Parts: sequence; C-alpha cells; structure tokens
Amino acid sequence: MLDNSNLKKTLQNQGFGFFALIDPDFKNDTILDQIIECVNNNNFSAALVGGSSISDEKYSQRLKQIKNKLNKPVILFPGSSNQIDKYADAILFTSLLSGRNPKYLIEEQVKGVELIKEYGLSVIPTGYILLDSGSKTAVETISKTTPLDSSDYKNVLYHSLAAQYFGMDFVYLENGSGAGNTIDCKLIKYVSKNIDIPIIVGGGIKSKEDILSIKNSGANFVVLGTLLEQKPNSEFISTLLS
Repeated sequence: MLDNSNLKKTLQNQGFGFFALIDPDFKNDTILDQIIECVNNNNFSAALVGGSSISDEKYSQRLKQIKNKLNKPVILFPGSSNQIDKYADAILFTSLLSGRNPKYLIEEQVKGVELIKEYGLSVIPTGYILLDSGSKTAVETISKTTPLDSSDYKNVLYHSLAAQYFGMDFVYLENGSGAGNTIDCKLIKYVSKNIDIPIIVGGGIKSKEDILSIKNSGANFVVLGTLLEQKPNSEFISTLLS
C-alpha cells in the first residue's frame, strides 16, 4: 500500500513534476495501452485517473487494467463518488472551491468516504479551482458552476488561500480538460508567491514552451491529459518532459 505521507513527501521534494491524466472512458479504449506505455516510459510522478463523466459500465475494468500495467502510482481524480474504486493507490480528495454548488463542495465527498475507508486509499486533500478559459468546459457543464475570472488575481488567490487554510495539501488550478489556452502565467506567479502549498496546473497545455512557462511561474506540477490522448507516442511525450 502506498503511504500517503511518503507520496506527498516524494511529490513535494521533486520541485517540479508531471502528472498524466487518464480518462478511463470508452473513447480511449483503443489507445489506453499506448497511453499507459507513454506514462511508463516517461518521467511522470503519477497518473491521475478519472473523468467528468463515464459513458458505460466499464470504469472499474479499465481502472484495473491501468493499475495492473502502470509502473507509477495511480491516484484517483474522480468526477463523482461513483468513480471511487479499489484499483488505485490514492485519491485526490477534491473540493470544487471555485463553485458554490454544495454537491461538489461537500456532498459527493461525504458520499465517497465509506469506500475510501473500506479500500484503504491514501487521501490527498486538494482544493480544486476552475478558471475561465473563454469556452465552456466539461467540468463547468457537469458541475453546474461558474469558473473564476482569471483576470481577478486577488479572488483566485483568496480561493487558493482558503485551500491552504483548510489544511489541504495542494491547490489545483485548471482551465478545464480540452481548454483552448493555458492558464495565465502571471496569475500562477502571483498565486505561487502568496501561498505555501504546492500548485498543480492543468488544462490547455499544448507544447514544451507552455510547460516551461508554467514551471518558471512557480507551479509545482503540470498535468498532461488531452495531449496524451491526441499523441500517445512515448518519443513525442519525452520531448515535452525532457
């Protein structure tokens, strides 16, 4: 069993790292093994597994496939309590702090704790903050919440500080899966200078230049999801992570 404190220490000691985001939905069935191979062969710290919604009943089956074949920690990043499963090492226990829908602030979390305890999953409390990317994302649609205005730096910072003051281990800033652009690096720099917990950044990352800009702005982790789905090629991913 992966020890939570060791996982967090390992992640935090890396300075800067990469998470792969794997959506275990039917749309990725034909490339799932290729995605796993990409993650295994590259410098990912762990794989986040989950999606805004799952279209069939094969979620657990795919998660088992990922867990059995992956040589990195598997961390659940569930879109709902229905995605909590035993085939994982840990779970990002997120609260959608940017929204005001109680379902994703606390209700789904309460629904999920029984299974988290039963499966003995290591828990990584994380403040999840959705930012406006200029287009409606799946997270916004499913959660029925409004993302924060990316130009309002203080408001984003205050939400990030709320995560810190709640005692959460990470704050996750995201434009949403498939976003057309990355998060404003000036915003990342502003937030990183004013909080004391690591920052995870995801959404809209398309190039090595995007990754370097985010890294230089003070983020601690970058999440690659859409790129892995679009180009599940180990050599291509290696050029981004090197």
